[in-house]
Amino acid sequence: MRVGELIAQRTIRVTGSEIPEPAPGEVQVRVTAVGICGSDMHSYAEGAVGDTPCVYPMVLGHEPAGVVVKTGAGVTGWTSGARAAFEPAIYCYHCEFCHSGRHNLCANLRFLSMPSDPGFFRDYVNLPAKNLTPLPPGMDLKYATMIEPMAVVLHSLQRAAPAAGETAVVFGAGPIGVLTVAALKLTGAKRVWAVEPLAHRREMALRLGADAVLDPAEGDPVRAIWKDSGNRGVDLAIDCATKGGTINQAIGVVRNGGRVVYTGIPSEVQAPIDFHPMRRKELVLYNVRRSNHESELALELLHEHTARFAPLITHERPLEGIQQAFELVEGYEDGVGKLVVTLE
Repeated sequence: MRVGELIAQRTIRVTGSEIPEPAPGEVQVRVTAVGICGSDMHSYAEGAVGDTPCVYPMVLGHEPAGVVVKTGAGVTGWTSGARAAFEPAIYCYHCEFCHSGRHNLCANLRFLSMPSDPGFFRDYVNLPAKNLTPLPPGMDLKYATMIEPMAVVLHSLQRAAPAAGETAVVFGAGPIGVLTVAALKLTGAKRVWAVEPLAHRREMALRLGADAVLDPAEGDPVRAIWKDSGNRGVDLAIDCATKGGTINQAIGVVRNGGRVVYTGIPSEVQAPIDFHPMRRKELVLYNVRRSNHESELALELLHEHTARFAPLITHERPLEGIQQAFELVEGYEDGVGKLVVTLE
């Protein structure tokens, strides 16, 4: 089978590998489409995701969809040709965190696309049967790659618990950011600002429901939002960028007693944070680690609101063009939103 391997910083090659048989309880799937995620870009461009360095060669990609090829012993409910989205996190279901329902904090977590566990930029993958989410008839497999990022967004909102009528600001209008904007509006947010330096991303944020967008190059977004909110601040800030000062802008923009959610992953191993404003305002800060079984709700939202979310996918590239695909995303070229790598 074909495999897209990251072999050095900013270098991906397509090579070949054997296809192992699925173990008992596993399903072998043929991957047909994989979205490029922001954390893939950290690995590609920086050689690490936060404080986790890359170990070459490694296979990225954790926003996949495809079809079932065969099943291992003991698997029921799946047949060859069934279409599904694939969950990249494999949990032990035995540790204290799994027993408490916080599976994304599993003490024995495996996540496909990390150094020790190859991701989905390859033709075939063997997965536990419980890691497959069946797709409704007619859903485009490329569109289904947005289930994983939408699940992350829904997990961030589960942490923040936004209430109808609240105000919010989203820092960063990349794919996760604009999905967050849309999800906030669907939960009944009264007003949502998006802060983003790239014009085509600000436009996408407006298309997905932002009430106002701000270019941080044109002035301090914190001052602007305080003024726009009647010097109250916002109820909730969600930082999907965690760069260029947004970590502390998120603290600065919320009202006393407000909430801040950090969905993004900063490049720095130790990111600076304004402790005293956070303390004085008695803020509640939440961090987000991927998702926790929100895939079915993500699928439901994407299926119900296809016309709203489908325009986010702006580009497709075949696996053979994966190097050029990553270069395009890193350079923010050609108005790129979400780029999907196809393996059909």
